[in-house]
Amino acid sequence: MKVLLVNGSSHRGCTFTALTEITKIFDEEKIEWEIFDIGAEPLRDCIGCKSCTKLENRCIFNDDVVNNFLEKAEKCDGFIFGSPVYYAHPSGRILSLLDRAFYAGKKVFMYKPGASILSARRGGTTASFDVLNKYFTICQMPIVSSTYWNMVHGNTPEEVLKDEEGLQTMRNLGRNMAWILKCIEAGKNNGIVPAKSETEYRTSFIR
Repeated sequence: MKVLLVNGSSHRGCTFTALTEITKIFDEEKIEWEIFDIGAEPLRDCIGCKSCTKLENRCIFNDDVVNNFLEKAEKCDGFIFGSPVYYAHPSGRILSLLDRAFYAGKKVFMYKPGASILSARRGGTTASFDVLNKYFTICQMPIVSSTYWNMVHGNTPEEVLKDEEGLQTMRNLGRNMAWILKCIEAGKNNGIVPAKSETEYRTSFIR
């Protein structure tokens, strides 16, 4: 079992510090993990060209990290998406990544547990938390929760390390993710498979 943790910041700062706290629990629980840094290189937004519909879990553009991310995601069993808070919303970088990845590679994420975490100096965390969780609910992903909303506070990594409640929330999130992954694995071993959804029916207008 492997969890892919995504650092939605352009550098390894507060968000990375929070993600690292979670990985300590994965080590204890014998869960494999990898932190994927979006980084600071240019990252395209989705332009709605729909060219990905002719591909298999890939975006038509290969000049940034999205397809590399999708390749890793295919091999993982759970996801944690982390983002700093900018103007009371997640970073534009992680939203561009997720818009394209979830549109081009929806099947990669279906039925796999997901969680989001936020880091902020002060405010905007719950609004950002709501935005990221919506990616999970449209892909039939179980959402992993903790003992508080998944957030840490601090303007620097050193300040984040002083947020004892926030770090505790990260550790409990790691324990819950490990538990759900093990429950899913036990279910598979006993013949329990994901529910079969109805054929998609889209109403694009009101009659």
